[in-house]
Amino acid sequence: MSDAIIVVNVGSTSLKFAAYDAVDPLPLLCRGGVDSMEGSPQFAVKNAAGGALGAHQWGDGQAIDHGVALRFVVNWLEANLAGKKVCAAGHRVVLGGARFSAPALIEGDVLDYLESLAVMEPSHQLFNVKGARALAEAFPGLPQVACFDSSFHRTMPAAAQHYALPADVRDKGVRHWGYHGISYDYISRRLPEFAPGARRAIVAHLGGGASMCAMLDGRSIDTSMGFAGGSGLPMATRSGDVPLGALFYLLRTKMFDAASLEKMLYERSGLLGLSGLSGDMRVLQESKDPSAVAAIDYFVYAMTKYAGAYTAVLGGLDAFVFTAGIGEHSAPIRAALCGKLTSLGVQLDALANAAGGPRISTQDSAVSVWVIPTNEELMIARQTLALTITKPDSKLH
Repeated sequence: MSDAIIVVNVGSTSLKFAAYDAVDPLPLLCRGGVDSMEGSPQFAVKNAAGGALGAHQWGDGQAIDHGVALRFVVNWLEANLAGKKVCAAGHRVVLGGARFSAPALIEGDVLDYLESLAVMEPSHQLFNVKGARALAEAFPGLPQVACFDSSFHRTMPAAAQHYALPADVRDKGVRHWGYHGISYDYISRRLPEFAPGARRAIVAHLGGGASMCAMLDGRSIDTSMGFAGGSGLPMATRSGDVPLGALFYLLRTKMFDAASLEKMLYERSGLLGLSGLSGDMRVLQESKDPSAVAAIDYFVYAMTKYAGAYTAVLGGLDAFVFTAGIGEHSAPIRAALCGKLTSLGVQLDALANAAGGPRISTQDSAVSVWVIPTNEELMIARQTLALTITKPDSKLH
């Protein structure tokens, strides 16, 4: 009987997990999470088909930490998955820094190094590390692997990885890191199944966090998120690109200090800031409010600019891929962007788009357009298997 690999994604007051059978092709066993850890913790888990498997509540006012939550999750899995033992854990970590251009075993000073990077990316990094530390304390000796969102983009050319800043500033780590790399890595491996001749591709990972990536032969050439997770496209609550002069102005006029400015840019901007209604694309698409329409228009406009720039960088375009929550489920957003890209050779098949694809371009479209669901959890599970148990083949499904 095989064991199980657990994939963990830790937030400030919650965590998500998925468990996979630790043999190829890594079938999903279940997925779930622990929410509201700060005051009303709740555990819920579903099987691979989405059916409820279990639930637990600690009660109102019963705050728990990540260690308690992870210990409960692992113990529950081992008690309810037909005798399987959790043999390894994989963690999503947003930033691997200059040290890691590939997944890494968590050993030695790895967590200390990753924690030191939290000053660059404070919204996720510290919590990712905290989860790995908590799991190591709860289950000493359990092999753990860190899988980095930034690693996929280390293939970008030097001109795309650096900013026009002095050497002493660049040496402090101020560079174009790029994120959503685990998702892009997965899509890069799936795209040849759909469009085997597509060397030049743009992938749009559109969700609460949104970015785009230019790929040549499955390798990242450029991506819209830069130094940290708030740049590039507008997102649910994150601003995307904002002129530096405007930020200095807000600081000089004392409308914000550094902490409140960061909070505004990450939590009150993006689609929420533009619309004044919501950062949820579904809410905005259902609204008739002019500000909701304007927010969607801005989102599409920003993607159009990046698509044009990346087509130039790639020297042409063979395929365009939509993925993640909005990309996979919003036919109107896909149609709006494709309508802006006709000059690049995109011809949308409206019926195929309404049906969700996978191909949503016409057969004679010069650029093929696809909807390919991402699977970051499976990618992390495969990377964890490769580093802790055996070397799997390259298939991902």
